[in-house]
Amino acid sequence: MDTLYLSLLAVMPALLIIAGLKDLTTMKIPNWVSLALVVTFPIAAIAVGLPLETVAISVGVSVVALFVGAGMFALNWIGGGDAKVMAASCLWLGVQGSGMFVLWTALVGGLFCLFLLFARFHSRPYLLGAPGWVVQLMEPRGAIPYGVAICAGALLAWPSSPLMAAFIAG
Repeated sequence: MDTLYLSLLAVMPALLIIAGLKDLTTMKIPNWVSLALVVTFPIAAIAVGLPLETVAISVGVSVVALFVGAGMFALNWIGGGDAKVMAASCLWLGVQGSGMFVLWTALVGGLFCLFLLFARFHSRPYLLGAPGWVVQLMEPRGAIPYGVAICAGALLAWPSSPLMAAFIAG
């Protein structure tokens, strides 16, 4: 039975890795990733025996995250895919993990932005023959795929989630 639990709990990290890589290479996070996170959450919650109140609180945190993400999208701070994957991640992370998620996302996002600024300034002579997504990523005034930081933040906060706590306790 542990194999089933571990397989269900591996869904979130696997989907977040896909989302982060897609955002890095295409500057878009497919809707199916966020949808898959939302659809598989109840299955994982039931499998590990998460209390209904914890599930309800996780849904509430996710709805708040969706509204915050929509506001950030309206201000053109993040993309629509970023907002959706942020809300779907909060569903899995609950209250306990979401605080760590915000902290890790800010930290990784800041470091990632600094790295990109440095790389964009110094990489121009080395881009000949690089894949198209690398050239696009290294545009001096290009967009920053912040979904990478969101996904990394969620992965780093994952051990703090109520799902992982329930799995470890059970």
